Amino acid sequence: VQSHLDKEGASDLVVELVIKSVHSPSIFVEAVELGIALLEGGNPIIQKGMYSKFLSGDLNQAFFKVFYDKMRDAQQEIKSTVTVNTMDIAAKVHETKQDFKDLEKISRKQGKTNGIIITEELREELNNAGLATARAYASARSLSPGEDNSMVLVMQPILRFLQLLCENHNPDLQNLLRNQNNKTNYNLVSETLMFLDCICGSTTGGLGLLGLYINENNVALINQTLETLTEYCQGPCHENQNCIATHESNGLDIITALILNDINPLGKNRMDLVLELKNNASKLLLAIMESRGDSENAERILYNMNPKQLIDVACRAFHQEELLDDNDNEDFNQDDDTGVSPKEVGHNIYILCHQLAQHNKELAALLKPSDPVGTNDSKTNQALLFYATHTAQIEIVRHDRTLEQIVFPIPEICEYLTHDTKTKILHTAERDDQGSKVADFFDRTEHMFNEMKWQKKLRGQPALFWVSNYMSLWSNILFNCVVLINVIVAFFHPFDNKVPELMGHLSLLIWTIMLGSLAIVITVPRETGIRTLVASIILRFIFSVGPQSTLWLLGSVTVLMKGVHIVSIMGNHGTLEKHILKIITDAELIYHFGYLMLCVCGILLHPFFYSILLFDVVYREETLLNVIRSVTRNGRSIILTAVLALILVYMFSIIGYIFFQDDFLVPVDDEFVEEASEPLKSHMIPTSEDMQQCECSAKTKIIVNEGDGERKERACDSLIMCIVTTLNQGLRNGGGIGDILRAPSSQEALFVARVIYDLLFFFIVIIIVLNLIFGVIIDTFADLRSEKQQKELILKNTCFICGLNRSAFDNKTVSFEEHIKCEHNMWHYLYFIVLVKVKDPTEFTGPESYVHAMVKASVLDWFPRLRAMSLAAIDGEGEQIELRSLQATLEGTQMLISSLSQQLMELKDQMTEQRKQKQRLGLLNPTTSASYQLSQAGLGGGN
Repeated sequence: VQSHLDKEGASDLVVELVIKSVHSPSIFVEAVELGIALLEGGNPIIQKGMYSKFLSGDLNQAFFKVFYDKMRDAQQEIKSTVTVNTMDIAAKVHETKQDFKDLEKISRKQGKTNGIIITEELREELNNAGLATARAYASARSLSPGEDNSMVLVMQPILRFLQLLCENHNPDLQNLLRNQNNKTNYNLVSETLMFLDCICGSTTGGLGLLGLYINENNVALINQTLETLTEYCQGPCHENQNCIATHESNGLDIITALILNDINPLGKNRMDLVLELKNNASKLLLAIMESRGDSENAERILYNMNPKQLIDVACRAFHQEELLDDNDNEDFNQDDDTGVSPKEVGHNIYILCHQLAQHNKELAALLKPSDPVGTNDSKTNQALLFYATHTAQIEIVRHDRTLEQIVFPIPEICEYLTHDTKTKILHTAERDDQGSKVADFFDRTEHMFNEMKWQKKLRGQPALFWVSNYMSLWSNILFNCVVLINVIVAFFHPFDNKVPELMGHLSLLIWTIMLGSLAIVITVPRETGIRTLVASIILRFIFSVGPQSTLWLLGSVTVLMKGVHIVSIMGNHGTLEKHILKIITDAELIYHFGYLMLCVCGILLHPFFYSILLFDVVYREETLLNVIRSVTRNGRSIILTAVLALILVYMFSIIGYIFFQDDFLVPVDDEFVEEASEPLKSHMIPTSEDMQQCECSAKTKIIVNEGDGERKERACDSLIMCIVTTLNQGLRNGGGIGDILRAPSSQEALFVARVIYDLLFFFIVIIIVLNLIFGVIIDTFADLRSEKQQKELILKNTCFICGLNRSAFDNKTVSFEEHIKCEHNMWHYLYFIVLVKVKDPTEFTGPESYVHAMVKASVLDWFPRLRAMSLAAIDGEGEQIELRSLQATLEGTQMLISSLSQQLMELKDQMTEQRKQKQRLGLLNPTTSASYQLSQAGLGGGN
């Protein structure tokens, strides 16, 4: 709708109406309200259209003059109103002081008779009471909403309009509000700050009397002023920051006073409004210091600020939250919508302290929790500890490749990220071609964010949360049950109906172990004691009700535990929230349902199904997974090598079938021989000629050696049998196929060929090909082990974010541990990504807007790479020392050059003086000069 109205010329209409409605306040207000509606949300199209309109012709001068005049009129109206009220207040205070003096004189006169002495403490209390009376009087004299002047009321939409012009950190309009590059410039930034000074009463010179000027009627206008000033500065816009910080009025003082001072009586009745005021004031101070490399503005803020007082304000806000929670518990019918929470306000003030502490050692020392001495100190430490644990900092790379530090509050939803997920991400994040893990880490941020949302939702279902919270426990119980079941099956299968008998002393031993482990579990709960107790109970069950009943009981427990385990997995992963296709194709879920089916089959079909469940140890243990990966990782190489082995076996089978068919005699068992050799007519060893002519009804020909009675079978009468025999016997025998072939005589014609055949098979197939397969597996396992060691080394000695090595921080002021914990904490970067996802875009600071755009575009250039601000600062100090040395050398050289130049000038002056003297001599003696010239001419002619 906004864009459509802009196309129809609504933006131009707003500008023209504002300019032409100088003498019509109602039309002016409606025009500004229309501009607010068009710009709501910081519409960049409307902003661009208005900016183009301002640049065309002299409209911007007339447009901004209207707002400038309105601000001036509002300031004048506030000053005149405040002057009247202040005169009344001053008179009242004077009367109160006079009463105090009279009371003091009376007390002095009567001090000896009645024994009453007014101490300094009592006098201070009386002064405070008088001041409170004056404040109450001022509050009573304050204007009601109906009496507010229209000149002041119009400032609310004006400031909102100016805020929306700069929304989303539009640098062109931010600068335009300060400087229009015209003959007459209207600095609306300064005027907004001066309006804040006026409405807060600082023009009367009383910063400590904010409660006299800020009331429920004008606090919304003050908040809007603070928000508008904040929007002027964020982005950052350094010029507007400097304009506010260096303004001749005491703008920074009034903003600081809004944070530090108690605003009463408003704070007693509407603390929510006071908290919102302090929150906006702290945001404005942070905006003034945003993305600045210098310390000028921070030092200006600290100039008139008491660091201890600032810390106390943040801590009081923290404990005020607890008081409000107690009140809410007492009065549960109260409306929950109380605006900004005190803890959030205190957190923003703490972040302000954190930023200022970089430029003030006293404030930095106060931010560190000290040893609690008294009640107040313990409360302060409690608040500081909470803020410190819920505050994070990161370093980002801006567009100009400069590093910038960001301090931000950790979103509440980040507390729901599980420890298991953190460990998994830390150990499984893959490195890219540049050796950085950031790309893989960034790809998983969306998954982790979804897990946070689900875990937060899970907290609302206590039963499911309890089951999901013990997922690892259910897995361990399951595995122990499976091991016990297989032990029972191994010892007692096949089962019979008899109950095994146990000797008396062994039964007594089992009872003793059971009771002893029970006592240990009750007194000192340990995992070993629990396992011993369970094992002794199961052993007692076996010898009491029988192994089959015990097995059925354990099987039922296994099915029940697996069901609970699956529920805990689905609860932890939020499976039911996913699409049905993702649920069906979830490999982990399929594995666990298969596990459950095997448990059911073990009860209903046969207990041998439980043996398959022991393979779960491979799934549980990383070392065994590496053993499996050593085969599967280079599976293609292994398969291709095996194919090569098959081809070689096939070739050797063909050669054996052609040349050595009679040598393939394989020993067989007697039982099979007796059954297979009944049709044979003779058991004598036939000659080769007889064997060729032998016609036998049996397909297998059996040869019996009468010497030792060993029976052998011909195994190469067909090519397929030759291939099977070569593959089966050749690969399984250490010496190759030659170990099972008939030993040839040296007199045979094919003796040499047979020796070559056996040796080739041994060297090519057994030595080379099989060892190739073993070598691939062993090398893969070694690679996996070295990769694991390399990963552990990288995790220990390399920054996850920037990739800097531990050695880069040797002999530096910041250690490697401090770097990865504070400066480049990987989880802080995740929390910041979550922050820009959950935060309202119109509330973004400049760095947050920048990162949000980068995250949305999936660009990782904002992550620092091989850089850290602490190292850059140290390097910068070294460079400064070198620069100073060079500067000193340069100054010495310049002094030398100046000295030489001076000497040259002196020589030049001397030469000039000598020349002048010669000229004077020539003028005084013209005859001598003429004769001298003639003599010179004669000499020239002679030559």
